[in-house]
Amino acid sequence: MSNIRHTPTAPTRAEVLTAGERIDAHRHDDHQIVYAGSGVLAVTTDAGTWFAPGNRAIWVPAGTTHAHRAHGHLDLHLVGLPADDNPLGLDAPTVLAVGPLLRELILAYTRDPDDDSPERRRLLAVLRDQLRASPQQPLRLPTATDPRLAAVCALVHADPADARGLAALGAATGVGERTLSRLFRQEFGMTFPQWRTQSRLYHALRLLAEDMPVTTVAHRCGWSSASAFIDVFRRSFGYTPGTHNRRA
Repeated sequence: MSNIRHTPTAPTRAEVLTAGERIDAHRHDDHQIVYAGSGVLAVTTDAGTWFAPGNRAIWVPAGTTHAHRAHGHLDLHLVGLPADDNPLGLDAPTVLAVGPLLRELILAYTRDPDDDSPERRRLLAVLRDQLRASPQQPLRLPTATDPRLAAVCALVHADPADARGLAALGAATGVGERTLSRLFRQEFGMTFPQWRTQSRLYHALRLLAEDMPVTTVAHRCGWSSASAFIDVFRRSFGYTPGTHNRRA
């Protein structure tokens, strides 16, 4: 990332981003919790892209260079925490599950960032407790460093419905299947089918944020049927694509 902006203090606030709007690459000396009250949020670093619908938040550790992008109408909520206040003990970006209580705590805490009352400090203490109890979610698209792996990933990203297996994709890029399989495990810590499912889910969230019908999203993202897509989506996010659109 070039032209990186340095903002020492991570802001605590709520703001609205329109579909496709970006916040360019920047970094803070503080930690930050980034939550999308509506729409879908993508946070990108040099290591990859983390994505979160309305029941997920993204933990961004202090010093991490990152950029935001909105998919759909995004109600963005930011909570900054000092660098010495890391209730999660995490040193890498991480997607967290957001239950109803944590959601309301984030919304309430970002409503009036200039409020320094004892009541709001107690609110933050409960918010931190809820963060510690939030399960981590593997909603990440890592960035390939090996150019052979990057070429295959680019093909899949360009057409999520491409049904070719790893051998055929390797043939198209001049790389053997065994080499690619090793690279997926070595760089991403997952198999090619696992990574492709993550990629398809990311594209599906983007299309759902644009109010595309569920059946259309399923076929554009490579699922054989709407029911197969709904099943994978529900297991990944805890609710159906139709519910996701109503929430958004």
